[in-house]
Amino acid sequence: MLSALQTAAAVRSGETTSLDQVEAAIARIEAGNAAINAVVVKDFDRARAQARAIDAGGVAKDSPLLGVPMTVKESYAVAGLPTTWGYAEHAGVISHTDAVAVQRLKAAGAVIVGKTNVPTGLVDLQSNNPVYGRTLNPLNPERSPGGSSGGAAASLAAGFVPAEIGSDIGGSIRTPAAFCGVWGHKPTYGVIAAEGHNFPGTDTSRVALGVMGPMARDADDLALLLDVLSDFPLPRATVPDAGALSILILPEHPVARASAEMKRTVELVGQAFERAGAEVERTLDPFPDLAAQHTNYIKMLLTALSGGAPAPNGQAMSLADWFALQDEQVRCIRAWQRLFRDYDAVIAPVFGATAFPHDDTPTDKRSLMIDGETTPFGTQFAYAGLATFPNLPSTSVPVATGNDGLPIGLQVIGDLYQDHKTIAIAALAHALMRS
Repeated sequence: MLSALQTAAAVRSGETTSLDQVEAAIARIEAGNAAINAVVVKDFDRARAQARAIDAGGVAKDSPLLGVPMTVKESYAVAGLPTTWGYAEHAGVISHTDAVAVQRLKAAGAVIVGKTNVPTGLVDLQSNNPVYGRTLNPLNPERSPGGSSGGAAASLAAGFVPAEIGSDIGGSIRTPAAFCGVWGHKPTYGVIAAEGHNFPGTDTSRVALGVMGPMARDADDLALLLDVLSDFPLPRATVPDAGALSILILPEHPVARASAEMKRTVELVGQAFERAGAEVERTLDPFPDLAAQHTNYIKMLLTALSGGAPAPNGQAMSLADWFALQDEQVRCIRAWQRLFRDYDAVIAPVFGATAFPHDDTPTDKRSLMIDGETTPFGTQFAYAGLATFPNLPSTSVPVATGNDGLPIGLQVIGDLYQDHKTIAIAALAHALMRS
């Protein structure tokens, strides 16, 4: 399958047509989707009509995604299609307008052929709900493809389409990308419009910590999608070669266990950068207080996801508490910015292990087996929180294969607005691990 960039170039040159590429994507979905249930809303007839319009000159030839077939996460509004977020009670909610992100994709020449599966309410690292059922990992159907952009990652890993868009507040782009062996980017907070990615039937404001972001099968497409989706131009990457870089590696979070092979992979990536001439640091004192950061992240995450509703114990966060938590977030952002005065990136796990078996136990009661020992599942959100709480960009990159045959993905975290730099360094990591 061609990449998004290759597809657009081939359509532009006349080597192929948008309709041919859309028909090929539809054929791949029809042949493979029943086995994994990734594409849960199909829009094939309108996709064909849009492709014909592109081939007739309805979109400028220099459009960056000219004729590229895509799927998008079910939680994005697409006019005429359901947007349920996996809630049975919202199964009849039909969107009347496209989300801003979808508008930008279409304006860039992309053709939306369908929507991909999510967990109910977008609040799990697997993708199962009463409306559409369960999505399976294309690489091992007994394992989760991740969530909440699990259908998106599965669609990419299965080779249905070259590009997707997801959203991320608790690792919902990065973890599925890591579990399925594809690429995902959590942008700097606020750089991509959230309008049209709202709870079904609402037009609420952007959720604290939540971001929209691209997913793809390679780094170049990821960077292209980021440019198409962003509200404003982001700084271009200045990464001449690996030898010019200073990298800090973090094999394990102090509050979240990582497997021995995950920690070893982080170290191997560090060694690969060292062989290429980079300066690689393994300890930093003082480092941002990661334990305190995780505590504050979970407080903000749960408050944001609940809309400020009382916790199960009946306690609700006061306005004064919320302001104090925002102050803690700003202090955390400043601590990371000080770190990035000396380092180009931090490389860490996305999750402490490879894709886990399907498990619908509530996340607060769920456990995870790592190296034969039981560990609380919920602490694994600490890896997502590394970049989420301080609003930083983070690129999930596949770098290795685990002992179970499943992909190992790591995240490359960078300074505010250095999104293209994290993608570029992730591309170097990917290449170095294959050289």
